[in-house]
Amino acid sequence: MSKLCRLGAACGLVFFTGSALPAFADTVTISGVKLEDTAQVGNQTLKLNGAGVRYKVIFKVYVAALYLPEAKSTTQDVLALPGAKRVTLVMLRELSNDDLGQRFMDGLRNNLDIDERGKLIKPMITFGQMFSLVPVLKKGDVLTFDWIPGTGIVCQFNGQKIGETINDPTFYNAVLKIWLGKHPADDALKDKMLNAK
Repeated sequence: MSKLCRLGAACGLVFFTGSALPAFADTVTISGVKLEDTAQVGNQTLKLNGAGVRYKVIFKVYVAALYLPEAKSTTQDVLALPGAKRVTLVMLRELSNDDLGQRFMDGLRNNLDIDERGKLIKPMITFGQMFSLVPVLKKGDVLTFDWIPGTGIVCQFNGQKIGETINDPTFYNAVLKIWLGKHPADDALKDKMLNAK
């Protein structure tokens, strides 16, 4: 086979695998966790924007996935995007509610200035209380944090609603900053969730 023929065949293979196969895929697998490429939140169908693994030193803690109405690759664009949103966490190891709750509170403090925190004290307390409803998070457990326009922030544990609904879009953006802010929980995970090139 000539070099030209081989090049043509290679280009054809790249075209086929790069554009045709994903059309048939309805899940993405990360660290053994299967994620749907769409999610129904309220009356909107969201698309998987990006996902990755949260590491603590060398240990895998959870898989995190971001679902949006349309693809976005910067934090600013994600925060400004109207409509429903979802963050899904799938645990990869056992973790106490105190441990996960503390990490979330640290993430909020690290990405909000004093004035912002002062304005969000009430929803922060409500959000923190939610973790007391789940004594231990085990491998395979799923947490979702949804923003539903007209309803508010709805959190679910293994498909069951937990805690109070928090109707505050500013606070939901603060929650997103735990993973997407200037001081994210994991820089590599932030890039994955934003599908950054």
